[in-house]
Order: sequence, then structure tokens, then C-alpha cells
Amino acid sequence: MQMLEDMLDAIDLVNKNDNLKSLIITGNGKAFCAGADLSLGENTFDNGFDTKLSHEADFRRDAGGILALKIYNSLKPVIAASNGAAVGVGATMQLPADIRIATSNSRYGFVFAKRGIVPDGCASWFLPKIIGIPRALELCYSGRVINSDEALKLGLVDYLVEEDQLLDKAFALSDLYLNSSSPVSVAMTRHMIWSLSAEDSPENAHIIESKLINSRGASEDAKEGVMSFLEKRDAKFSNKISSDLPDDFPWRKSIFKADK
Repeated sequence: MQMLEDMLDAIDLVNKNDNLKSLIITGNGKAFCAGADLSLGENTFDNGFDTKLSHEADFRRDAGGILALKIYNSLKPVIAASNGAAVGVGATMQLPADIRIATSNSRYGFVFAKRGIVPDGCASWFLPKIIGIPRALELCYSGRVINSDEALKLGLVDYLVEEDQLLDKAFALSDLYLNSSSPVSVAMTRHMIWSLSAEDSPENAHIIESKLINSRGASEDAKEGVMSFLEKRDAKFSNKISSDLPDDFPWRKSIFKADK
């Protein structure tokens, strides 16, 4: 569980540092993340699995889901740069990322049913939104491991690059998307698109958008955004995520006791 703790801490660090624009998740070595350690054999997934993690009144939260929700709740855009095999939680942890990049060495496997368990990491929520219900079911039913070409065709991956260009591409995309945009507006947009697209009606989206348009419209960033356009210069946004998030955020609250 040390890797999980380190990742949770790293995400917090990125979100609290106004000098960091995005969060890039990648692996070190031949694999991105090969999933759970199966060395315990038949007892791998028994009641002792993930014992360190959060417990609600009547269940133990899975480690992959805790990580996925931490990524989902990030205030900075998240880029998953998969350098190799991503199986089980290695695949599901990439789903909350805004951009997923792969190389020819990348592999993805939602192998849970082949191990007698079910998907973790909130994959039953994320995966159908990304590739559609029929394709999500096929990958999870079969548990087959797909290569990066198929992942790209399915929409599971957004970019396919050479192995030695993986991190360069991640940094380039971060610069392309974020260098000329307000960090606070990007943070709000990220949460709006992810959460409001799951609402039953567009009316709730309209309510949140209206409140945020009102608050952001009166911000220093909005003034700078307009004036930089009129004066034909690059914008210099001063609002910070650490201090200038709108009062209406967050508009959704965690249902888990440990996150309140």
C-alpha cells in the first residue's frame, strides 16, 4: 500500500502548488502497473486485502477506487502516460485522467472477471463513459489484454507515440492546453465536464454554470482575459487555485466519512 499512499500524497502536493499546471501519471520500467500482487495465491483477495484502507460502516473501500476518486477530484488536469502494461488497477487508475497517452509497448487489461472478482477503481462508472457500454462490457467480460492500437481505436487512448516521446508528448499537451488559460477556470471546467455530464438533466448543469459565470465573470481573471484579447497580448492570469476558487465550489460533497 506504500505506492498508493505515495500517489495520494503526490496528487495533494500537485493540487496545493500553484506553480504546477497539471498532474502526469506514468510508470518507471517496462510496465505502467501490472495490477495486484498475486503472490499470496488463493488468499490474494480475501478479507485481509487492502487492510490499511478506509472502512465505512458496513464495507471496506477498495484501494483502486480511493485512488480513482482522488484523481477524479483533482483541481489540475490529469494526463496518464502509459509506458507499458496496465492491467487491473493499472488500467482503471488511468480512466479518470483527462488525456491518456500510449506507446507501442502499452497494453490494457480489465482482467477482473478472469480472477473471479469484479472491476475496481470506479471502472463501472468511468469506462462506459469513455468507450461506451457494449465495448466496456466486452473488455470486462473477456478480460482480454488489448494493445495500444486497439485501445486507440476504442477511444480508451487519445494519443499513440513512440516510446522515447511519451513524456515529451505529455508535457507538450500540458503546455498546449494550459499555458494560455486561467488555472481556476480550467479547474472549474474540469469538474463541470466530469460531474455535470452525469446529471439526469441539463438543468442542474445550467444552475452550476450560471453561478460560476457570475462569480468568474467578476474575477480579475475575467477582466484580464478580455483586456488581453482587446490589446492583442498574452494574458497574465493572477487568480490562484489555492486562494481564489469560487464560493460555490465544490457543488458536490463526498458521501464517504473519511473524505468529509
